[in-house]
Amino acid sequence: MNAAEPLARRITYRDALRDALREALLRDPNVFLMGEDIGRYGGCFAVTKGLLEEFGEARIRDAPLSESAFVGAGIGAALGGMRPIVEIMTVNFSLLALDQILNTAATLCHMSGGQCSVPLVIRMATGAGRQVGAQHSHSLEGWYSHIPGLRIVTPATIDDAAGMLKAALAYRDPVIMFEHMNLYNMQGELTAPAANVDIERAIVRRAGRDVSLITYGASLFKCLSAAEQLAASGVEAEVIDLRTLRPLDQQTVTESVQRTHRAIVVDEGWRSVGIAAEISARLMEHVFYELDAPVQRVCSVEVPVPYAKHMEEAALPQVAHIISAVEAMLAHDK
Repeated sequence: MNAAEPLARRITYRDALRDALREALLRDPNVFLMGEDIGRYGGCFAVTKGLLEEFGEARIRDAPLSESAFVGAGIGAALGGMRPIVEIMTVNFSLLALDQILNTAATLCHMSGGQCSVPLVIRMATGAGRQVGAQHSHSLEGWYSHIPGLRIVTPATIDDAAGMLKAALAYRDPVIMFEHMNLYNMQGELTAPAANVDIERAIVRRAGRDVSLITYGASLFKCLSAAEQLAASGVEAEVIDLRTLRPLDQQTVTESVQRTHRAIVVDEGWRSVGIAAEISARLMEHVFYELDAPVQRVCSVEVPVPYAKHMEEAALPQVAHIISAVEAMLAHDK
C-alpha cells in the first residue's frame, strides 16, 4: 500500500458499530448505553458484546422490558447533561415508546424556546428478510422522518456504521439511527474517512448518465447490484445513498436527476405515504421539466411481511424488480 493511501481494515458492520460505541464511551464520561439485554447478553444483534465487562454496569445499563420507561429515562438523562445512547431491539418495539419520542424528545427544544436540548441517540434495527414474522419486519423510517425535531440517519456502509454515531453525538437534538438487520454480518473495509462522516448530505455511490436510483440502507446494495447488471447492457445507472432521511438532502438528489433525467426510488417501506412518495413529490416540485419519464417507485408489497421465505422475498424489493423498472422506463422513452 502506498503511504499516501488511507489506511483500511477488514471489519463487519456489527463490529464497526461496537467500535464506535466503545470510542464514544472512552472519549466522553457522560456517554452511557441503555437498553434491553445490551449488557450481559451483549445485545440482540451482539453489537454491545463485551462492553459491560469493560465499562461496568453504571455505563452499560440493562433496562427492564419497557421501551417507554427506558427511552423516557434516556430523555431525562439527556436533559440532565448526560449523553445516553439507547438501543431498541427492533423498530416495532419503538412504537411502545412513540409517545416519549414524538411528544417529548422531538418537542422539548421547540416548546422551551431552545432552552432544553435533548442530545439523545436512539439505535434500532429495522427491515425485513430474516424470516422473523410480520411483527418484527417493519421499515418505519418514513414514520419517524415525518416528525419535526428528530434527525433520522440510515447507515448502509461500514464507514457510515462507524462514523454516523460519532456525528450523531455532536448534535443537541435527538438522532435516531436505523440499522438494517441484514447488514450486521456484512464485511467490508473500514477506512480513514469514517472518522468524519457527513450526516448532512446524501452521497453518489455510483455515477451514471441514464437513470438515478435513489435509496438508503440495505437497499443500497440491491441498487448497486442492479446498476452493475444494467451496465452490461449499456445502461449506466447512478446510485444515490440518501444516508439521512430527515432532513433530506434535496440538492444531491436534484442534481443527480438533472444529469440523468430519470428517477426510480427504491424503498423497503410500503409504497403508500412513505419515503418514496415524499421523494417523488419533491422531484415533481423541483425538477419536473428535467424529467424524461414519470418518477417510479420500487417498494414492498402492501401486505404484512410474510414469514415463509419465498413469500417474504416476493414481498420485498429485489434486484430483478429494480432492473425491470429501469428497462420499462427506458422502453417507455423509445
